Amino acid sequence: MKTKQLLLGDEALALGAIYAGLSGAYAYPGTPSTEILEYVQKNRLARERGIHSHWSSNEKTAMEEALGMSFCGKRAMTSMKHVGMNVAADPFVNSAMTGANGGLLVIAADDPSMHSSQNEQDSRFYADFAMIPALEPSNQQEAYDMARYGFELSERLGIPVLTRLVTRLSHSRAVVETHDEPLAENEIHYPENPKQWVLMPAMSKIRNRRLIADQAEFMKASENSPFNSYTEAPDHRLGIIVSGIAYNYLMEAFGGDCPFPVVKISQYPLPMNMLRRLYNSCDALLVIEEGQPFIEQKLVGLNESGKKIHGRFSGAVKRDGELNPDLVAETVGKVMPDVEGIIDFLVPEASQIVAPRPPMLCQGCGHRDVYGALNAALESYESPKVFGDIGCYTLGFLKPFNAIDTCVDMGASITMAKGAADAGQHPAVAIIGDSTFTHSGMTGLLDAINENSNILVIISDNLTTGMTGGQDSQGTGKIEDICLGLGAAPEHVRTIDSLPKNHDQMVALFKEEIDYPGLSVVVSRRECIQTARRHAAKK
Repeated sequence: MKTKQLLLGDEALALGAIYAGLSGAYAYPGTPSTEILEYVQKNRLARERGIHSHWSSNEKTAMEEALGMSFCGKRAMTSMKHVGMNVAADPFVNSAMTGANGGLLVIAADDPSMHSSQNEQDSRFYADFAMIPALEPSNQQEAYDMARYGFELSERLGIPVLTRLVTRLSHSRAVVETHDEPLAENEIHYPENPKQWVLMPAMSKIRNRRLIADQAEFMKASENSPFNSYTEAPDHRLGIIVSGIAYNYLMEAFGGDCPFPVVKISQYPLPMNMLRRLYNSCDALLVIEEGQPFIEQKLVGLNESGKKIHGRFSGAVKRDGELNPDLVAETVGKVMPDVEGIIDFLVPEASQIVAPRPPMLCQGCGHRDVYGALNAALESYESPKVFGDIGCYTLGFLKPFNAIDTCVDMGASITMAKGAADAGQHPAVAIIGDSTFTHSGMTGLLDAINENSNILVIISDNLTTGMTGGQDSQGTGKIEDICLGLGAAPEHVRTIDSLPKNHDQMVALFKEEIDYPGLSVVVSRRECIQTARRHAAKK
């Protein structure tokens, strides 16, 4: 008997993978993808089966670990947020050249509107760039179903499959119907042609030609996909192309009965036969897609007759931010002013009672004391610059601290401080968290050590990955040893507890190491107040 569960989109995909014979899940936490691996780790069936689940040092290592499990014939998945795809890009793109043995799902959770991200990049471009198939669920049920389908597709085509989620799908709940029984895990078996996994030029040239030839098979899979559809309707003045969660918004806007023909796309590459059919039968097209105008720009070559194509490029759909049913209804009404059947959504006005609450560092957070001491230490210097990084401590940019000058990507604090010092900047201070340091700060520190760069690196260690909810940090208990192992001078790798009572001592320590004409590391340590409370509650 099938069961029904109320699940987040992230949880639905994770549960679908578990029931589809998952053997290994690897990830680095990042909103809105974090709950995928968290669900695997807490799921009873996953624990009973001994499914390997691990918070990796970064997205690149997670991708490579999943690829290694796929090599052995097991089903594996790796999950990350959209900017994490940048970190994983090297093994991800090359995995299209190796192919997959056991089913391999690469899950990218995009963040339109940048709720907690640096940009709005669209991961569908990565699948297109690597020339691999991609899936894009429109609801939580599809997210669940696509896990099993994606593994089977990956094994049938011998290629990794990208699965793209977006914030609203990842973090909203719906009832999901699950399978009766989980599939057994694959037995270990190795690739029929192991040579293609050795990407030396001679082998890569052969594999590249095969990948190009396989595009027709990938296209055929999209044309026949149960997740892509063509729905006929009477009014052919407009044909609508809609992808992923935007399909739900369109159905909501019309109460499930759209008067125009609709092509729903949830598997890529684009099903061109469906699109040609829609193009040939309608006077104009409207493209509604969450994210960047990926589908819309692909239609340029299809537009032989010069028909009007409405979308983000034309201005019919706003170019930035996420969609919702109201925006979709407004867009259709703008393109076809006389259309009937659009639901008039009553959007409540924002409450005037609840005061806005911008993000801020928690009371009792050790980062607060680090910034207080750092600001005091820098008062005596002319034009000091502090290079920040990704994590809770990024909030030090805001009032009352106003403490950092840059924040670009994971690990950039150390390398940007080094580059600034190379340009003659002094003081040049980098501040980075423990998890970010092991994610991508270690290599930058090695650069600074090798040139004895005149910078101070503050590693604000709260013993966890705090920004995403307190996941394990790979460097816990090892930070100083890592710095020393990289070659930092022992006398300039200093440790201090970031407590209010140590304020004066921290100020003096920061000034002392800023004045040292070379590379200094100060590890300021204090457990995250949130994880400390959880640990105390368990005791």
